Amino acid sequence: MQGSARVTPPQAEDRRITISHAGYNRAWAVWIADRLERYGWQVAFQRFDLPSGTPVHEALNDLLLVQGRILVVLSDWYFKLGPRTDQEWNEALRAVVAPNSARFRAVSVSTAPMPTASAAFGGTTELWGLGAREAERRLAQLVGVIEARDPALDTLSGARSPRFPMELPRVWGGVPRRNTRFTGRERLLQAIHDQVQGAEPGAGVVTLLGLSGVGKTQVAAEYVWRFSSAYDLVWWVPADQRGTLRQRLAELAPALDLTTGHEYGERLRAVGDALRRGDPHSRWLVVLDGADRPDTIDDLVPAGPGHVLITSQNREWGAYNNTHLLSVPVYDREESVAFVRRRAPRIGGQDANLLAEALGDLPLALDQTAGWLSDSTMTVQEYVGLLRDDEDIEAGLRVAVDFDVTYPTTFSIMLNKLREAVPEAVELLRLCAFFAPGAIPVQLLRDIPTEHLPEQLSGMMSDPLRWNTATNKLVQYSVIQWDPPNTDENPEAAGTIHLHRMVHKTVRSGMSEADREVFSRAVRRGLANADPAVPSDTRHWARYARIVPHLDASGALHSRHGEMHRLIANCLRYLYLAGEYTAGIQLAERTERAWREVYGDGHELLRELASQHATLLRATGEYARTERINRGLLQRLERENAGDALEVLRVLEGLGADLRGLGRYEEALEASERVLAGRVQMIGEEDFRTLNSRNNLAVTLRLLGRYKDALREDRRTLQVRREVLRARNSSTLSSETNHAIDLRLLGRYAEAQSVQEPNVEMQRVVMGPDHPQTLGAELNLALCLLRSGEREVANERLADLLERAERVLGEVSPATQRIAVCYAFVLRAHGRLDLARAIGERVVDRYRAALGPDHPYTIGTLANHALLLRAAGEREEALALNEQCLIRITEALGPDHPWRLGVALNLSADRNLAGDVESAADLSRDTARRAAAHRSLGRDHPLTLSCKVAHATDLRNLRQRADADRTEQEALSGLISSLGSQHVHTVSARARVRPFWDFEPQLT
Repeated sequence: MQGSARVTPPQAEDRRITISHAGYNRAWAVWIADRLERYGWQVAFQRFDLPSGTPVHEALNDLLLVQGRILVVLSDWYFKLGPRTDQEWNEALRAVVAPNSARFRAVSVSTAPMPTASAAFGGTTELWGLGAREAERRLAQLVGVIEARDPALDTLSGARSPRFPMELPRVWGGVPRRNTRFTGRERLLQAIHDQVQGAEPGAGVVTLLGLSGVGKTQVAAEYVWRFSSAYDLVWWVPADQRGTLRQRLAELAPALDLTTGHEYGERLRAVGDALRRGDPHSRWLVVLDGADRPDTIDDLVPAGPGHVLITSQNREWGAYNNTHLLSVPVYDREESVAFVRRRAPRIGGQDANLLAEALGDLPLALDQTAGWLSDSTMTVQEYVGLLRDDEDIEAGLRVAVDFDVTYPTTFSIMLNKLREAVPEAVELLRLCAFFAPGAIPVQLLRDIPTEHLPEQLSGMMSDPLRWNTATNKLVQYSVIQWDPPNTDENPEAAGTIHLHRMVHKTVRSGMSEADREVFSRAVRRGLANADPAVPSDTRHWARYARIVPHLDASGALHSRHGEMHRLIANCLRYLYLAGEYTAGIQLAERTERAWREVYGDGHELLRELASQHATLLRATGEYARTERINRGLLQRLERENAGDALEVLRVLEGLGADLRGLGRYEEALEASERVLAGRVQMIGEEDFRTLNSRNNLAVTLRLLGRYKDALREDRRTLQVRREVLRARNSSTLSSETNHAIDLRLLGRYAEAQSVQEPNVEMQRVVMGPDHPQTLGAELNLALCLLRSGEREVANERLADLLERAERVLGEVSPATQRIAVCYAFVLRAHGRLDLARAIGERVVDRYRAALGPDHPYTIGTLANHALLLRAAGEREEALALNEQCLIRITEALGPDHPWRLGVALNLSADRNLAGDVESAADLSRDTARRAAAHRSLGRDHPLTLSCKVAHATDLRNLRQRADADRTEQEALSGLISSLGSQHVHTVSARARVRPFWDFEPQLT
């Protein structure tokens, strides 16, 4: 036969067919049903579950109750549910199926031998190992359709049809091998399927909750395999560490053929966008395995038309991402017995029940114990006796309240047997126990110098045969899971070992102190070898993400070795630069506790660590705390005459940043100038530390309103960074943003936008779309667009920015607050007063609580609130508030700071509206004069010209029309000259709309 088949549909009364299948073979049943429905059959499903107390012949008799034909999907899973012997099945098949053979048909989807009486089925065909076309042809013949040529019936048509079970989804990565011993969990698997399929787009998120060792990962893996035909993309990600999760999601980009560079920041953005759009695949499934810290990875959970499956021990997932929680309990006893008998066929039903009772029906313990008992001559009764009598094994961890035997006891007995058979496997396991539990990249094992490995392992690492023997035995006994390397996803990959938390804890607890030190030292050396030593290079961030999770478990924090100190410092620097502030703070605090234990107070390492800790804390807005840290360090250096001049400058630089955050800008300027001068003298102009100092000086100058001076320093820094660090370096990109901010604040809006637009695109590529530095660049671009008159675009961008910042950085982070302030005043300008008020008041409260009532940011956001009150018709309240703001901002920054001039501009309008025209004119005249004389504003700056427009209005209200016309004409000429005749500011001035000023917090 060539071509496709046209089939003659069965007669109406014969069109019903029921597919009986084991849950394990659901994908085959779904595909078969789809094919038969194309040929006119009415298909029903019956999942074949055979409880342990039900005779086989009764279950088969129940099948005969359905109407129409019965198609059985045969595999060893179908026959061994229960499990049952071949003899039981042969007797039942002869008694029930043989007399009704006309109603039965069967397809075999397994290579395992079937009971001999399977011939009782009216017809049987083999589908396993075939291609989709041949499988369909055989299926058509089996059910008795008449074949004929018909090109209109293409067997492979239909984009939404279930995939042929022998074919994997188009994109497939990281999924564990299917557990051919998986047993039970049918209702749970169906509940997962029903939940995600019935969810609205974006809400198809299910979290599997359960205690350690209960089998959450196995359930997730079985769901993937069982329902994979419904997806075009399946991606499995270890999610116990944020860095690992980011890395694995980024690796999805090339698998989707997305056009990106090598930086995973760009890849993350592209992957997130592709999943959200459902392009190129809308039927996707992402599994986040071991996600026990929702607060640290919630922002990375994919959104879109696909589905997300999470495994976790943390019930807090219920508050995130519209996720639906499903509990994974221990096995019920029937499942335990069935599993043990599949895992160890020599164990009978009674012994399986005895073992399940002793091990509390815990899947991990059952898996490991039954695995080695299957190879052992020990009886179950003897083993259970050991569990009761062995008092030499540490009590360890109880996995559940009703679990009588401790897990370490069960595991240690098995481990002793493994040591007798393959001692190298146990040594490898002991080495892995000094990495963190979860995913262990094999490359980190390869990075351990041979001379630091225990003798039994030194040869095995370079001998593929011995390596495979050891790992295969550990996999066989379910001690580890092994994912082979996928060079398509990651050319540098060497595979991954997955070590369960309970196994990890038990192995370590059973080792002597001497052995722990040997293995711990070996792992530390491997981590040190893996250190790229350049944490500022975004291309190395994926490698640091693999290292960071293992610092604690390896003992690196308590090590006295200089390599470990440098590694920790580099990891902290990476976490800061990558925007992982919370993880960095936690690592710094753990390191501080460890170093105090090792060295005591006052050691120079603690001083350097304190500076890094303060840098991370400062990024979260803890300015008062970081000032205390840095002042304490300076006092200690002076008191003890410790450290060199560069160390003093490092601490002083941190103090300058603290002072900027606290609003003490003159003090910060003094510190910044001192640090820059010292570094130029000691290490030269082009050293990266000097460039950082010049950058910080520019930040301070900008906060003081000295925009021209800031521009001069930023240009100088940008030029050297481009030459020394290159254009794609994160520091160079930061300098470009600062340059664009300076231009915008100087009123050079078109120039600023021309710099910021390509910079934002590059930031997204290099840093990632949700990195704090990228968010800051996008904020400046939104404000450039706003100042250029593209208000709707700016509004949309700010709304998206605020949502992302709150999701990634939290609602109270400094970056989020800056975005919220700007979004609130744009909302007010669009007339959305209620939302603007809610956001604005929330920001004011947070600034007041964090920085105090006299901080310029608190005063500035109150001035913005006064504008909202005026827009809402609460003019008296706005006037009173702005009067206070002017007094307080003058006290804080002096009479000529641009922020003070902006508040005065707004207050002059309030006074005018209140009828105090002369006072308004006096204030607007003084404000325009001060702005024109300002060293960074000058006569042609938009703020100066706005003050002139306001003053012209006040003069006109005083009936001084000649002066008003002259002042207005000067302002219009200046606006046309600097911004153009059609710019929004020019148009508003020509229409005699009184200008206003919005406070915008600056990066500190």
